[in-house]
Amino acid sequence: MKTIAKALLLMVLILSISSFFLVKPDVSFAFLRDQYTNNSSQFVEVHGMNIHYRVQGKGDQVLLLLHGTGASLHTWEGWVSVMQDSFTVVTLDLPAFGLTGPHPDGDYSMEAYVAFLDEFIDKIKLDRFSICGNSLGGGIAWNYAATYPERVEGMVLIDASGYPTVNQIGIFQLAKNPIIAPMIKYITPRKLIAKNLMEVYADDSKVTEKLVDRYFYLARRAGNRQAFIDRARTIMDYNTSLIQTINIPTLIMWGAEDKWTDASHAEIFSENLPIDTVIIYEDLGHVPMEEDPIRTARDASHFLRKLSQNLSL
Repeated sequence: MKTIAKALLLMVLILSISSFFLVKPDVSFAFLRDQYTNNSSQFVEVHGMNIHYRVQGKGDQVLLLLHGTGASLHTWEGWVSVMQDSFTVVTLDLPAFGLTGPHPDGDYSMEAYVAFLDEFIDKIKLDRFSICGNSLGGGIAWNYAATYPERVEGMVLIDASGYPTVNQIGIFQLAKNPIIAPMIKYITPRKLIAKNLMEVYADDSKVTEKLVDRYFYLARRAGNRQAFIDRARTIMDYNTSLIQTINIPTLIMWGAEDKWTDASHAEIFSENLPIDTVIIYEDLGHVPMEEDPIRTARDASHFLRKLSQNLSL
């Protein structure tokens, strides 16, 4: 019995020491603001949240970009650098992510995101614009376009959410686990962040230390880890029948190497959208706009400029 007791005591000691080194505290907003804002960064209050957003560029065409789960407006910076001479580009940190942080009511339903987005658009005084979203942001984009078609000129969907997927995404499974989920609020291994990025990138060599740091630090903004758990546990009740009602010119972009949302979904979107163009990138993953911003931004720019010419006729 003494041997068993000593072994248990040793296990507890090892777990305690391991936890001490694994626990990662929240990162202060002041530090994150200094590291992850630029001269274009602004903040506006919407639904009780201080929303971090940027308006960059000088073009007549306005493009609103929406990131996916776990990301931030920084995922679009490659696009901004390519497009800012021809477009006015609006990016923001969606509720639960980036510097914006958690929704005060913990509401991450699609209805809440669409209502938030419409209020944000009113607050920053956008009129007509094109909307583009990746992953969750793509789901928000098409839901917004279906709800407010009079405001949207064109749409770009990049590996967008909406149709059911059979893929089991590890980090989401952990967040839904009642035993593991409470630990996620305190234990956020940097290696786990790196692993997730390697899942959404086709080319692991593009997952740099700087990239991992950005995701790692922004994930630890106060409230973001609980918000991620709440978001992962929210059942997104996508009414995909709405897609067939959208009569807005749409570009569908997809990475063939997407491990999270299979590229076959691009065809499903295409079959149900009356006006669309599809581009499949054979060498890219779930975040094509971040993995290869120059090529994907040029393709999107070409589509949007052509759209503008048709609207002016």
